[in-house]
This record gives sequence, structure tokens and C-alpha cells, in this order.
Amino acid sequence: MYAVVATGGKQYKVAEGDILRVEKLAGDIGSEIAFDNVLVFSDGENVKIGQPALDGVTVHGQIVAQGKSKKIIVFKYKRRKRYRRKQGHRQPFTAVRIDRIEA
Repeated sequence: MYAVVATGGKQYKVAEGDILRVEKLAGDIGSEIAFDNVLVFSDGENVKIGQPALDGVTVHGQIVAQGKSKKIIVFKYKRRKRYRRKQGHRQPFTAVRIDRIEA
């Protein structure tokens, strides 16, 4: 059994027991979270595809971590112009463990 959910402008294929890192969501560690925007659902035999989302299908999970990703360096440079800009960025994320998929 799996589902495809949309959150944070991205789509994720999830199954029960998976841990996925999504864009930062509000909530504390251990709190429940539900994804209502389910695009595809499969129970192993039948596949339901939403137009654009499915009604009556919800993915429930639990927040296991809130954190920041590794730092990336943004470096801008123009040769012969003495132009250099260095900036770092750490993207915040939320790790969610998928508990169940209700259809």
C-alpha cells in the first residue's frame, strides 16, 4: 500500500513506516500530522488517481525531528570586476514517520 502526497510544493511517494523529510511544518516533536492532499492511492490491487486530489484518503504521520539541512554555499563572482559575494544557507526541514494511510 502506498500513496503520493503533495506538501511544500513537492510530491512524495510514501508507505507505512517510511520516514520522509519535507519542507518545515509547524508542530513539535511527537505531534500528529495529517496530509489531506493525496494525489494517488494504491492498496496493492487497485490504483486511484485524483483529479487533482482524492477525497476521503488521508495519510497520518508523526513528527520525529525538526532541524536544518547541511549548509550550501552560494557564491557569486564576476571576473575582472572585483565582485565576489559569499553566502551560506541551511534549509529547515521536518522529518515525518508515516503511521497509517486511511482510505
